[in-house]
Amino acid sequence: MDTTAPTGASGSPSRAGRREWLGLAVLALPTLLLSLDMSVLHLALPHLAADLQPSSSELLWIMDVYGFMIAGFLITMGTLGDRIGRRRLLLIGAAAFGAASVAAAYSTTPAMLIATRTVLGVAGATLMPSTLALISNMFQDSRQRATAIALWASCFMGGTAVGPVVGGLLLEWFWWGSVFLLGVPVMVLLLATAPLLLPERRDPGAGRLDLFSVALSLAAILPVIYGLKEIAAHGPGATAFTAIAAGAAVGAVFVRRQLHMTDPLLDLRLFADRGFSGGLGVMMLGAVAMGGMFLLLSQYLQLVGGLSPLQAGLRLVPSAAVMIAGTMLGPWAARRLGQANVIGGGMVLAAVGMLLLTLVSPADGTALVVVALAVASLGLGPGSALVTDVVVGSAPPEKAGSAASMSETSGEFGIAMGVALLGSLSTAVYRSRVTVPEGVPAEAAAASRDSLPAAAAAAAELPAETAAQLLAPGREAFTQALNASAIAGAVVLGLFGAAAILLLRTRRTPADTGATGGRAAAGGADDDTRLEPVAAEG
Repeated sequence: MDTTAPTGASGSPSRAGRREWLGLAVLALPTLLLSLDMSVLHLALPHLAADLQPSSSELLWIMDVYGFMIAGFLITMGTLGDRIGRRRLLLIGAAAFGAASVAAAYSTTPAMLIATRTVLGVAGATLMPSTLALISNMFQDSRQRATAIALWASCFMGGTAVGPVVGGLLLEWFWWGSVFLLGVPVMVLLLATAPLLLPERRDPGAGRLDLFSVALSLAAILPVIYGLKEIAAHGPGATAFTAIAAGAAVGAVFVRRQLHMTDPLLDLRLFADRGFSGGLGVMMLGAVAMGGMFLLLSQYLQLVGGLSPLQAGLRLVPSAAVMIAGTMLGPWAARRLGQANVIGGGMVLAAVGMLLLTLVSPADGTALVVVALAVASLGLGPGSALVTDVVVGSAPPEKAGSAASMSETSGEFGIAMGVALLGSLSTAVYRSRVTVPEGVPAEAAAASRDSLPAAAAAAAELPAETAAQLLAPGREAFTQALNASAIAGAVVLGLFGAAAILLLRTRRTPADTGATGGRAAAGGADDDTRLEPVAAEG
């Protein structure tokens, strides 16, 4: 297979044409679907729980197994796409996702739904790295690639924003399984159009997939994700720390094996590039701050603000719209101010949004939450796509799948860490500040001391006056916990935003002086710090 980039008359990478932009529209379909699939299930939970009657443990697995499988298989699927072809892997994953969606929609037992959600997670892990790697291959011109990645990221954010609205409308008219059937027409359209519009790309020099490395990667990632989720759900404990330690130990074995392999599952030499490693770090830290805060804010809107899930989802739409707009403006801003300045400066602006959350009160803070989240989203929007462009653009074209999978994995880890760390902080603050009025039954008092959701569930069984007395101090304590978590998020975003300005400044490479190699970024104080592609698969 030809591995030379298409070039114009001047020898520079050729610009994408109509077919590539139509292909981008095709690649937006699974991206939009995955974000929808992650957000609509939350609304469907009460309905499927009433129908299937799962145990509390089964309900947790229904929710979590999808994310576990995506996080665990991203690296494997990214590398597999480099070997067998990214379009081929995308089509296989789309077919599996569509079939599993139908099975999930018509599940008759909790075990069947858990099994189908497992297949959905594995299939989902094939989609994101494949789409991002194909975008990297199709758009060789750096400006076009930045715009294409911004559009791709906007589709993901758009799906997250409209997910609660679409889910609410479906559940208003149909049964809970309808939320899974959203994926079927999308995947059918993808299967029909992808062979016509998407090129096939793979690494012709890649060797066989090392199955032992695959097993090691799963044994390293899944226990860590599980431990972080345990911390988020139950607080720090022996089980969570044991799982994280076990995953870290297996991870060390995995790293050692990759360093000694001629054709590793994950090429750790990619981390030698400052743009690649710095971009992954920035992406993870941004996800840490925002992943934890989104969980707290959705709880605030419902449990303190008194909104329904659909009403709370609608309040989050403005921030998603602002983030989409910021994402689309990112490439334009980067050409004028430089990628590093836009990414790092955006994180600092997001820190300002976090600081606004410290002013939220339990009395009437809904409007301030919407404004603060919009400010934070405006700051993080441009960087979300630009950082992805930095990470993917730093890798050689034949490693685009691996780079894309690492980009997605860092985001998954960041969200899990954010939920665990900020969730633990907020829980600790809540429990230290909450008070229980006299006369409340002992069981309800214990629930109130545990968490606000538990207090709300207990209050539903009490007389109205007693319930109000129980919930008032709980809402006050939860708001104080939200304020404290916002301070922590602001510190993280502010400090690492400043660090990003330094870490992501590009420098001249051998490619700038005529040497051959991977993709390089032209340095210099006055340039726009964009990564210019030098070679790509053809």
